[in-house]
Amino acid sequence: MLRVRFAPSPTGYLHIGSARTFIFNWLYARRNGGAMILRIDDTDLERNTEESLQSIFAGLNWLGLGWDEQYRQSERLELHQQMAQTILAKGLAYRDFTVASHEVDQTFGAIERNPARDVSKEESDRRAAAGEPFVLRFKVPGGEVVRFTDAVFGEQSKATDDIEDFALLRSNGAPTYHLASCADDVDLRISHIVRGQDHLTNTFKHVLIFRAAGVEPPQFAHLPLLVAPDGAKLSKRKHGPVVSVTTYRDAGFLPQAFMNFLCLLGWSPKDDREVMTREELIQSFSFEGVNRSNAVVNFTEEDPFDAKAVWLNAENIRRMPAAELAAELAPIVAAAGYATEKLTKITPLIQERIRLLRDVLTVGDFFFVDELAPYDANELIPSKKGDAAMALKALERAAEVLVTAEFTHDGLESALRAAAENLGIKAGQMFEPIRVAVCGRKTAPPLFGTLEVLGRETCLKRIAQAIEKLKNK
Repeated sequence: MLRVRFAPSPTGYLHIGSARTFIFNWLYARRNGGAMILRIDDTDLERNTEESLQSIFAGLNWLGLGWDEQYRQSERLELHQQMAQTILAKGLAYRDFTVASHEVDQTFGAIERNPARDVSKEESDRRAAAGEPFVLRFKVPGGEVVRFTDAVFGEQSKATDDIEDFALLRSNGAPTYHLASCADDVDLRISHIVRGQDHLTNTFKHVLIFRAAGVEPPQFAHLPLLVAPDGAKLSKRKHGPVVSVTTYRDAGFLPQAFMNFLCLLGWSPKDDREVMTREELIQSFSFEGVNRSNAVVNFTEEDPFDAKAVWLNAENIRRMPAAELAAELAPIVAAAGYATEKLTKITPLIQERIRLLRDVLTVGDFFFVDELAPYDANELIPSKKGDAAMALKALERAAEVLVTAEFTHDGLESALRAAAENLGIKAGQMFEPIRVAVCGRKTAPPLFGTLEVLGRETCLKRIAQAIEKLKNK
């Protein structure tokens, strides 16, 4: 059975590059009827934190994709050590008692042999039994070539003479990333490993470990990296919250739109589609569509979000059923301290005008507040051949009409158009002062639906205040 895994390390928040890797794993598993495995790589106890772990879960849960099995690497240390001992027993690893080697990294490769290789088995066993600390290193064979086929980058090869004797166990007995990752992949029967291109060089070491353990390596697929506009790799240290998944969540992105955006960073369905549903992504995904070049996430200090991401979010918002969108907007409106009972009526009026969910607080704020923010009385004057006298006449007539008008879209439109004709002015010259009076701005949702939702009492109150503004002017 096809089994793919995503293995984050809880050393920070969920990076958008990691989220894209998770999504590609998930799409491949779902497209091919396989299992999605989540493994938390938490063996680095000094750097891992519970806060980071919860942040990762928060990001993954927001995406709403789910997984079939979950493991924690820190609970599998015995398994890692068993694989190390198996490789040592085969003569494919050796103990390095050199003090300097306890830092794990070292510069000896196959050509420049590490002297620790020459320690006899008897002496090595004796020193280990006596409690002398050591690093267990893989004995990389000389004069060979490691090969594997990557699903994205094709045939890969590297001479073993260019691979150092890398560590499997640290001097405290803890496994290195290389050993722990491979041991878990073998035990969990992982068939496909999808990860970032920055792991491509590690894969040669992992192929050696898999074969030393007596198993065939999984199928590898390495993804192009996500980079900043200047070409630098996106990093938490350099770019901060802009690369955190929860930053997008909190800014008002829809998980489906964010998933859509990440998929288009380094992958294409090959048919020019951009706005795609989750099911369409599943049906279209293949490694053949993954590009080999790095993908740029375009952001600036002034605008932290890629314009394509915002556009995709707006498109997804427009295509949502209004009731579903209202449910997404409700927590934001409630958190701002506003009532939400009219939200199902408000949503269709603002749906075309919001790009991010949080825009509801700026695009539709006048629906929720008791008092409008201050605005200039000149805004009430019709922009086409209007003056203050015309605006005042339009508002006074509107106040009279709205007292008795049927407060429905059609009833309001009929009454106000008739009022404009009666005054001898154009409909736009009538409607513009009313729009500013009830919304506090000239750019606002459709007028008659807005009046209907605001209700008679609120409309008359705000028009009366606008009349006073004009008279005082």
